[in-house]
Amino acid sequence: MKVLLDTNIIIHREANKIHNPDIGLLLYWIDKLKYDKYIHPLTIEELNRYQDVNSVKTMNIKIESYNQLKYQAPLNDAIIQVSNQVDKSQNDLNDTQILNEVFANRVDILISEDKKIHLKAKLLGIADRVFRIQSFLEKATAENPELVEHKVLAVKKVDFAEVNLNDNFFDSFRSDYKEFDKWFNSKAEQPCYVCYSDDHLTAFLYVKIEKAYEESYSDIIPNFEPKKRLKIGTLKVTSNGYKIGERFLKTIFDNALLFRVEEIYVTIFDKRPEQEQLMEMLEEWGFYKHGIKNSQNGQEIVYVRTFNKHLPVNIENPKLTFPFFSRQTDKYLIKIEPQYHTELFPDSINTREDKAKYTENEPHRNRISKVYISHSPDRNLKSGDIVLIYRIGETAPKKYSSTVTSICIVESIKNSFTDFEDFFNCCNRRTMISKEDLRTNWWNKFPNYKPFIINFLYAHSLPTPKPTLNDLIDLKIFKDPMSLPKGFAKLTNEQFDNLISFAYKKKEKK
Repeated sequence: MKVLLDTNIIIHREANKIHNPDIGLLLYWIDKLKYDKYIHPLTIEELNRYQDVNSVKTMNIKIESYNQLKYQAPLNDAIIQVSNQVDKSQNDLNDTQILNEVFANRVDILISEDKKIHLKAKLLGIADRVFRIQSFLEKATAENPELVEHKVLAVKKVDFAEVNLNDNFFDSFRSDYKEFDKWFNSKAEQPCYVCYSDDHLTAFLYVKIEKAYEESYSDIIPNFEPKKRLKIGTLKVTSNGYKIGERFLKTIFDNALLFRVEEIYVTIFDKRPEQEQLMEMLEEWGFYKHGIKNSQNGQEIVYVRTFNKHLPVNIENPKLTFPFFSRQTDKYLIKIEPQYHTELFPDSINTREDKAKYTENEPHRNRISKVYISHSPDRNLKSGDIVLIYRIGETAPKKYSSTVTSICIVESIKNSFTDFEDFFNCCNRRTMISKEDLRTNWWNKFPNYKPFIINFLYAHSLPTPKPTLNDLIDLKIFKDPMSLPKGFAKLTNEQFDNLISFAYKKKEKK
């Protein structure tokens, strides 16, 4: 397979100082998979325009290890039209020429951190062949688990004092904030969230609850109104293919719910690719640019997320108002076999299961976004619908071991696929099912009746003890254990409300 590396990847990798350490892991995987690395002639031209002569010499020596494209593919009408629509500068035009190598099938995939390249790839219908570092690593680790040599540990809540401040992971914070080390040490006994890979820190999160009228926000323009807020004080995730960023978002939203805040905010510099990716992730999940924050360290962008269950829910794009849902949509109960359940819903683990087996070291566990695959004839679910997850019990009697564990929100439905690869790409990294299993037991199970998939968001884990099948019978949702349908069980508004009320009252009686 031919992998074309965009200019920003090469420059960051081969410059005297590596600005993005994730690129090392990217190249490790490309070599491990025995893919061929290519660079474009325009990349070489840009490298040679560097002002530092020594850096140019060093980079030219290093890039000899890459394959160089001998010819540039001509632009056709379709890509010229997209270029006219998007490109504003000579750099944009050069990026289009690089993207064109994928569009013209001269190379198989392109890896780039450039936002406009990904926009143009989407407009050209080749977004599935243009990757960011993170998305490529996710694909590589999910499709080749036998090649994963590093061990990624679960996200853990620890005190600041338990984290090594001298870790190189924090160098970017020290670069952005002069007082970072002093600030970090002042938080010694406060909690934070961390994730390690082979004993190396790969993700860090700190959140702070700010009460109304206790903060001035004088350095934020426009100034904040008094509200109870959750501040994302520190957030950094390196690319490792395990979707830890989304897992941290779940932690942020869970804390916001727990402390009943009205707003979440974060301040971010816009200096490096990983900060740009963080802003894109936040925008995807409903954060918007509020303004700026001025300090001795410079000017930061302020992102805000309104967090109030009484505000209108975005049914068409539920990520924007996650984890809140509308009670005006349809409600369903979906059955899931126990061997799949906790892999997808680690926060909803059964009290009898071994938690050590379900640490968040797989992409499908860390994602808020999940996928459910079904051959059910009932394919009328739509975005914004509510799905209750029903974990089938393993021990008899099933009416006591089967439980309702989670509340999810339907994001989208995909009912048709061009071929198996299209089906696999829609499922990949959102499910624990292997590619071969997807082919044999799902895609080819009924040759004339293909499966469909539900993309949904894992919003809430019901409190323990969770409602059992026996409780569902007592609540008159089902007549008896044999009355559960094979596909989806549609619930009335009254049944849904009664079940949720019962679940939380059961917690109070515990």
